[in-house]
Amino acid sequence: MLKSLIAAAAFGAAMCALAQTPPKPAYEGAPGDYIAHDFHFGTGESLPELKLHYLTLGTPHRNAAGHVDNAVLLLHGTGGDAHTLFNPIFSTVLFGKGQPLDITHYFLIFPDDIGHGVSSKPSDGLHMRFPKYDYDDMVRSQHQMLLEGLHVDHLRLILGTSMGCMQSFVWGETYPSFMDALMPLACQAVPLAGRNREWRYMAIQALKSDPNFQGGEYKSEPLQGVTFANDLLLLAGGAPLQLQKNYPTRAQVEKYVDESIANNLAHTDANNMIYYIDASRNYDPSKNLAKITVPLMWINSADDFINPPELGIAQKLVTRMPKAKFILVPISDATRGHGTHTVAAIWKVYLAQLLAESTR
Repeated sequence: MLKSLIAAAAFGAAMCALAQTPPKPAYEGAPGDYIAHDFHFGTGESLPELKLHYLTLGTPHRNAAGHVDNAVLLLHGTGGDAHTLFNPIFSTVLFGKGQPLDITHYFLIFPDDIGHGVSSKPSDGLHMRFPKYDYDDMVRSQHQMLLEGLHVDHLRLILGTSMGCMQSFVWGETYPSFMDALMPLACQAVPLAGRNREWRYMAIQALKSDPNFQGGEYKSEPLQGVTFANDLLLLAGGAPLQLQKNYPTRAQVEKYVDESIANNLAHTDANNMIYYIDASRNYDPSKNLAKITVPLMWINSADDFINPPELGIAQKLVTRMPKAKFILVPISDATRGHGTHTVAAIWKVYLAQLLAESTR
């Protein structure tokens, strides 16, 4: 069964890679906005109004005490938004009838994080004067949005990809009894140092040092810096096996790069990019992992440039959490490097296992 799922994932992902336009989502979420008044950030900065946008699928179910008991929080990656996880290779595998996150049973919540999508962000007008948010601020704002905006005081599951993966660890330590289970996909649970911080710092410096950046008060995008930063992101997120197979000639790979960067430039704001890349600067859940006592299924892939398995970090740290398991997905024709976190058919069986083990 698992082989069949992986084969289907490989075919679906390949079709997405070859498509000239993004695949049409199979689902459309119901939109909503929550305004956090006088929101204070960890730096001491504040905003009189912090807007958090979100999408939902399914219907909240309330138990005899009136509490929602079927809510699932799904967290996107750096530079993404609530729509990111509506990608068919994720959503059609998980949200349909009889699937692990069947929306006839679960109430799914997809936030636009601070600095992303149509939530409050630097490009709204404050530019580099926008508060310097981090993952702690993001998680705290999500918690407030759930409680006050959606009236959800407990989650059946938190599933996070990449940046959302790291936020899952922050959630587990900060609000350890708020969820039944955690599923972090594609991250580490240590400070972002070494190569992971190296490429992020290079991207940030390229943006800031572009002569047209003007301290964030540019009239048009600083294309030199934005192009280089997007080059780094494209390289870091790639999978060598797929790149070699799909673009076996110089002309093909150069065409792929040119088209990818042109598409990325159309959706990139330099100020926003600096902020969301740098939001990980003080991330470090490693000292408090023992606080995470709920079942946790941690999954990385062996071809992930951003989280290289040879460091052995996850294998060591998973032992600090009493109910945690770590799965390293081997390189195959189905894996997509860092993007394996979105190819749900590869790890769907582990999600089903986690949900079964964490049933109250």
